[in-house]
Amino acid sequence: MQKLIRTLGSATLAFALAGCHLVYVPDVHQGNLMDKKAVDQLKPGMTKRQVLVLLGSPSVATPFDQDRWDYVSTQQHRGGPIQIRTFSLTFNNDTLVRTEGDFFAQDPEQLLKVSQKYRANYPVDETKGDKSTSGNDSGGDSGDGKP
Repeated sequence: MQKLIRTLGSATLAFALAGCHLVYVPDVHQGNLMDKKAVDQLKPGMTKRQVLVLLGSPSVATPFDQDRWDYVSTQQHRGGPIQIRTFSLTFNNDTLVRTEGDFFAQDPEQLLKVSQKYRANYPVDETKGDKSTSGNDSGGDSGDGKP
């Protein structure tokens, strides 16, 4: 009986905490994250290959319309409303003829700064490799022929 009461009390506490938004909800970014400088370099007359090198592969390339590429990005901040950004490119005979969309309706630099905080900045010294050769190491081969 006491175990049942403890289990029900734990479940009630868990639901109460979840209802108070004390449970962590991460930011969710999906799709293409394009740089404004790269999009500014787009010019009519560019080939599909040049656009692919500049922007990367599109999110949506339909097999029914080979002349349209769509770059789509969604962002949801802490469980809030989903923001959808789209950028469409139209080609004619493998050359870019038109761009349209509202991908940069908001400040993209802010989005890039937000995405940077999730990348770890670990100090890396590539000259030393992955093993330490300090004198305090006990045992093992130091690479100079001495144990």
